[in-house]
Amino acid sequence: MKILAKSAVLLALLAALISFAKFDHCRINGWAPPGDYIHACYSDFPALFGDRGLFDHSWPYASGTNAVEYPPITGIAMWATSFLVGDGGNKYRNYFDINALLVALLFIGSVLLLKKMKPELWYLFPVAPAVVTSLYINWDIWAVISALAAIYYFDKLNYMKSAIALGISIATKFFPIVLLLPIFLILLRRGKIKEFVSYLLITAGTWLLINLPFIITTPTGWLRFFKLNSERAADWGSIWHALDIFGFRVNNLNLISVIFFALGALAFTLFLFGITKITSLASMSFFIVAIFVLASKVYSPQYVLWLTPLAVLAMVDKRDRFDFWIWQFAELIYHFAIWQYLASISGAKFAIPAGAYAFAILLRVAALTWFSLRLMRKSTPKFGPQNLEFLSGVGQGYP
Repeated sequence: MKILAKSAVLLALLAALISFAKFDHCRINGWAPPGDYIHACYSDFPALFGDRGLFDHSWPYASGTNAVEYPPITGIAMWATSFLVGDGGNKYRNYFDINALLVALLFIGSVLLLKKMKPELWYLFPVAPAVVTSLYINWDIWAVISALAAIYYFDKLNYMKSAIALGISIATKFFPIVLLLPIFLILLRRGKIKEFVSYLLITAGTWLLINLPFIITTPTGWLRFFKLNSERAADWGSIWHALDIFGFRVNNLNLISVIFFALGALAFTLFLFGITKITSLASMSFFIVAIFVLASKVYSPQYVLWLTPLAVLAMVDKRDRFDFWIWQFAELIYHFAIWQYLASISGAKFAIPAGAYAFAILLRVAALTWFSLRLMRKSTPKFGPQNLEFLSGVGQGYP
């Protein structure tokens, strides 16, 4: 067991170091466009360090027009690490290095937690190429580890710890809120409605406890995150942006994206109730998050950090690795396509045109959809009881 634990740490550390090397060009030469796009080493760490006033240790939610576009826990992490930069050297590089170190530690922690949850396939997370290339784009891994903790404790039947972890995760990055749907459906199938009400209240209470000081003291700065998301047009990486590039503009996008997600959530609900045995949250989380990102008005490259550990949890056995690698390859293509397209609109002489970028978006969307459907097929009764064993209890395979 100690050897396995050490191998997980070493593999995660190696992945973190390789990712750090990918960003080293920008560390040495600065994060100015189009160079940071050409070398695919753009990071929000230095960008927001300057743009959001963190350079001067400004409170991240002080401004209603320039507050950080993240929920409070991420905002506090951004602000607190600015005090560790010091007065000497390249402050932007120092800020990047400090946050990269914390991200690397959280990534190692996420890998160790995933190994407990999926001991036979955990290694796919640290070796996934799209994960390695995206690790230091921003702070999203802070929410990933807490979301994994929420899933882990739920399937261990420790609903209180799970609800607290989920509340923390939502207060870090908003995407884990969609996990409440499979949590509700699973508890409904188990006939535990009271437990769900309690779970929901603890999650909401945890989230409110974290957010309330910001709501009271700097309400407009706190609200900016939600305002930006509600006002956002078809943005980078989304299927809606690809349609825009090809000349198919979608009107009333807020409503359309909500309807698109609602239809996907309905299909997910029917799918979950069509499975013979009550599922684990670990096996279902990937699908609802995949639906969420497919319907979203934006898809940033680091979203693969959300999806990959959940995909590993959803995989039935080692035969799913082929499908996993196809999906990862499509994510990797998109990863480099977005930076080269941004390079082209930032004045680079050699980059890809809009049509090629839109094709990369559609390829990523198709690969994620295909991979999800492949995994969902293995969760249906027609594959027989032997393929449903991974769904048959709560937290099977967890020590």
